[in-house]
Amino acid sequence: MSKTPSNKGKKKKEKRTTNKPCRFCADKLSINYKDEALLRRFITDRGKITPRRITGTCARHQRVLAHAIKRARAIAILPFVKIYYR
Repeated sequence: MSKTPSNKGKKKKEKRTTNKPCRFCADKLSINYKDEALLRRFITDRGKITPRRITGTCARHQRVLAHAIKRARAIAILPFVKIYYR
């Protein structure tokens, strides 16, 4: 007799899918590194780029968005980090 593994005590993790449509695909928006207001929506208060699972952007637009944010940081349109006051 061969023993088969049993999964009695284990629960499977359910993969959550988000049905958020990509904002740039749906509204036909273009990503420009000079558009500070648009780029600020996709960075956290600490200056980090928000991941796609939270923003709902598609992979293609997330890559373009990250590149635009990095370019805007380099030419001082966006800050690298937030300035903290004592």
